[in-house]
Amino acid sequence: MTGEEKTLLLVEDDRPLRERLTRALETRGFTVTQAESVAEGKARAKDAPPAFAVVDLKLEDGNGLDVVETLHTTRPESRVVVLTGFGNIATAVAAVKYGAIDYLPKPADADDILAALMATPGGKPKPPENPMSADRVRWEHIQRVYELCGHNVSETARRLKMHRRTLQRILAKRSPR
Repeated sequence: MTGEEKTLLLVEDDRPLRERLTRALETRGFTVTQAESVAEGKARAKDAPPAFAVVDLKLEDGNGLDVVETLHTTRPESRVVVLTGFGNIATAVAAVKYGAIDYLPKPADADDILAALMATPGGKPKPPENPMSADRVRWEHIQRVYELCGHNVSETARRLKMHRRTLQRILAKRSPR
């Protein structure tokens, strides 16, 4: 990869976020190609392997790690950052095993993404300036379990060992900051 090349593949199914990140990264000198699905991301990765990529972990048609794997196969030196709204240690480890250089929780802004993409290989990342609050971490965990249970409130409450009505109240509220 040349130091000059700044091609970037952005794979994100949330259109407003994808458009906002595209504009922000283009103003920072990247040539951005967009994809909104695993199939489209894999096709673009095979057609013109980018020097950089930002891939959402959970896409409507599958797992973004399939795109990361394709990118790593077609261009091993490509620097890939995985974004997710439902982060956990297991998926972070899997992302790195598939070839990602970093794993960021949503909402990540363009500066966070740029810092991850341009980080020195092997360097230690700085601690986040605005870490998630304990309430937000709890909310993210509940949402992840709820999603894994197929949006079944009773099953989610059982797995989390909480009362179903308490869980319903939590799910009805907006996410904490």
